[in-house]
Amino acid sequence: MIVLLLNGCMVGPNFHPPQSTVPDEWVGIAQQAVGQTSMVTVGPADLVRWWQQFDDPILNSLVEDALTANLDLKVAEGRLRQARAIRGVTAGGLWPAITVSGGYLRLHKTVDSPGDQDLYQVGLDALWELDIFGGKRRAVESADAGIRAAIENVRDVQVSLTAEVALNYIQLRGYQQEILIAQNNLEAQKQTADITHRRLNVGFASALDVANADSNVATTESQIPVFESAARQSIYSLSTLLARLPADLVGQLSPMNSLPHVPAQIPVGLPSDLLRRRADVREAEAQLHSATAQVGVAVADFFPSFSLTGTVNWSSNVLHSWWSAGSRAFAMGPSVSWPIFQGGAIVSNVRLQEALRDQAYISYEKTVLSAFQDVESAMIAFAKEQQHLKALNTAVAANRKAVELSLELYREGLSDFLNVLNAQRSLYLSEDALVQSERSIAADLIALYKALGGGWESLSEPASIVLENRDLTRND
Repeated sequence: MIVLLLNGCMVGPNFHPPQSTVPDEWVGIAQQAVGQTSMVTVGPADLVRWWQQFDDPILNSLVEDALTANLDLKVAEGRLRQARAIRGVTAGGLWPAITVSGGYLRLHKTVDSPGDQDLYQVGLDALWELDIFGGKRRAVESADAGIRAAIENVRDVQVSLTAEVALNYIQLRGYQQEILIAQNNLEAQKQTADITHRRLNVGFASALDVANADSNVATTESQIPVFESAARQSIYSLSTLLARLPADLVGQLSPMNSLPHVPAQIPVGLPSDLLRRRADVREAEAQLHSATAQVGVAVADFFPSFSLTGTVNWSSNVLHSWWSAGSRAFAMGPSVSWPIFQGGAIVSNVRLQEALRDQAYISYEKTVLSAFQDVESAMIAFAKEQQHLKALNTAVAANRKAVELSLELYREGLSDFLNVLNAQRSLYLSEDALVQSERSIAADLIALYKALGGGWESLSEPASIVLENRDLTRND
């Protein structure tokens, strides 16, 4: 009979995974220009350690260190431990509660009844609230879903963390390349200014040419500290992501290095794969499951609760006869409690939980739409930036040729200095824009990997996200 009671019905709605509209194909793949250096394909996505596709050992080391040391990740793991503890507290309500109590009293009699007396007492109380209508099981179901949500939150933090480390590293190398380009252009401009000064001394150049040449040198030189400051701040950001003091990575990362290599092929899989891969989508689904189960917890308050109670008590004023039959008293029996009138509180609580469930569903739908938007936005940015890069390469080549020709004509007195000045300025601007475009392409690719939900499957995944060997309650 007790088994039948314990396996009674579960009131409230059963959770069913929501069905979302999924596009048949990625629009961004069709937006790629013919002959792009790097192409997005629909092949099976290899996202487990996507940062290794950049073929940069320093970046690989930084990401691996961040996955073990980052403080935001440790906070997320702490929330997972919290969710598991909440589940344990909730599941404890399914079992009998047994309390042992004991005491000793020294009774002092009045004058009319002289003599002191000892009183020894021990009691054992038991209470088992039977989960006939499934309210407690719904609470456990909600807690299990909360564990899944916490696991996915850990994974989502990993995805964001790996992307943030890679992005800061890309920015660092980009700034270092801008410093190098500024220094190279500065050297060329100083040589031009030196030529202009010598020509002024022999009467072949004007003071205006000298002033323009010196101004060009000073303008380019003024950019270098700005890039150096931005590069150092990127190093500080990387140090913080690795839970280290800001200056700890300065020695390792200050030497200049080129931007990481962008792979020629980027398989992204099918749109139908995205919802199962994105940790934030799975987290939103688990939160919806938890909120749905909480509706059942609220509905159970409409029904009576049945309990089995029992108590055993030993009481004696003589220690050696404490455990005798005459000192023992016990009682046991069932009890029932049924809330008849609560001023509408139960109904309002059900409506509250239903509203929270509806909000969770809307949040899930928004997360799904944002996931597809993130991928398509990253794809189009990646494709169009490559077209931008191609045009900039052409511009740089043309500007270099213009600088050579203008300098040659200026030395021979066949052209004025303004042509040299314009050519050098255009060359510096186009070379700087070229580096920025290369950096943007790498950043767009990182955004694409992040949008696809890659990175949490890493082999360095924290052991704390592994579920205990137990079945999580799910009613499909």
